[in-house]
Amino acid sequence: MHILVLNGSPKGKYSITLQTVNYLEKLWSDRHTFEVLHVGQRIRALEKDFSPAEKALAQADLILFSYPVYTFIAPYQLHRFIELIKENGITLKGKYATQLSTSKHFYDVTAHAYIKDNCMDLGLLYIRGLSADMDDLLTEKGQKEAIDFFRFVLWSVKNEAYETFSPSVLPASRLPADVPAESVKDKPGDVVVITNMEKDDVRLAGMIARFRAVLPRRTRVVNIREYPFKGGCLGCFNCAVSGKCIYNDGFDTFLREDLQTAEAIVYAFTVKDHSMGASFKLYDDRQFCNGHRTVTMGMPMGYLVSGQYSAEKNLQTILEARAQVGGNFLVGVATDENDPNEEIDKLAKTLCYSLQNKYVPPQNFYGVGGMKVFRDLIWLMQGMMKADHQFYKEHGQYDFPQKKWPTMLKMYLVGALLSSENVKKKLGNSMNEGMLMPYQSVLKYVDKAKKKKK
Repeated sequence: MHILVLNGSPKGKYSITLQTVNYLEKLWSDRHTFEVLHVGQRIRALEKDFSPAEKALAQADLILFSYPVYTFIAPYQLHRFIELIKENGITLKGKYATQLSTSKHFYDVTAHAYIKDNCMDLGLLYIRGLSADMDDLLTEKGQKEAIDFFRFVLWSVKNEAYETFSPSVLPASRLPADVPAESVKDKPGDVVVITNMEKDDVRLAGMIARFRAVLPRRTRVVNIREYPFKGGCLGCFNCAVSGKCIYNDGFDTFLREDLQTAEAIVYAFTVKDHSMGASFKLYDDRQFCNGHRTVTMGMPMGYLVSGQYSAEKNLQTILEARAQVGGNFLVGVATDENDPNEEIDKLAKTLCYSLQNKYVPPQNFYGVGGMKVFRDLIWLMQGMMKADHQFYKEHGQYDFPQKKWPTMLKMYLVGALLSSENVKKKLGNSMNEGMLMPYQSVLKYVDKAKKKKK
């Protein structure tokens, strides 16, 4: 086969992910040809002239998406390349495709789902990919996993074993939002609506207008499509120590002084390519100037979404996980699928409640699991990621279980008791009663407090 590797890393040949591809090429170069297209590094050139990519895609038997995971999905540059494939009307139907990513496994599942969904859009015959740790290739286990993965891909092509796609039942149409006159003129607060709205996107414009009218807080709109970005995140880690981005377009200062100073953030976008669109991905990736620091934790966050959001299960996961990891209360996602007026009004009311009551619910698995990945990563890399390390120390995010030695000793005692059948018989139900004692103390305290009030 002729295998086209779409290298989505902005580092080009210096990509860590690409080294696994190089490893596979050395092992199979006598039977298959590998062509690498550095789409991440050359995205600006490909925007001007897509013909080299079109020619390479036409010659490919198997397309291999190779990329590091950036902010829940593939890097902006690969995101934009997929947009260009669709914008140029490139036909890929019937070709095979798979993917290979490296990361520390922070939401690699959503990145892979994003690539898979777009492969299905393009008519590609998708084969499940490989999600590797950044250091896997340096171990025998990782090398074996890479070899096993590629053998599986070859077997899948030979046996026509690819994944099928079951389209979701989508709403027949979208509804425009009505824009009432604003009842309050001098509003308090500062809610920023961040959007990538295009000029002719009247539906999203109407949703934003209604939200601003019904929300009894002062709002301002920032269209990131108009920001003079000099490029996408390069993964260079120049910001790891100082927090200062290597680009001199001022985005890091703008982010911290104009956006993250707001009392709440509401994102507004139209669903595109199973995501918020490449321009939003550029914005997300460039936020890495904040490293892995949850600098907006406690801030409410909401979404105005135009498009068939109910069919985008992976995108729904990303939006919730983004809030959970950041320690933000997701106040709601208002769409224009059924009743945009009611959903926008409910979003506005919930946002106000959150601000007035400072409501921030505890993290679920998305947040707890994601932060444990970051916690361990920053602990190991504290010598380089100094700003992250300092932030994690100051905010008590190094919550390693080995620090809870009293609980560990208690569990040793319980384990010793449970290992004896005689002891368990004597204890009977007292073990369960003992476990409830601390909780009963809390309930008794409430009863006492209520009596005192009377």
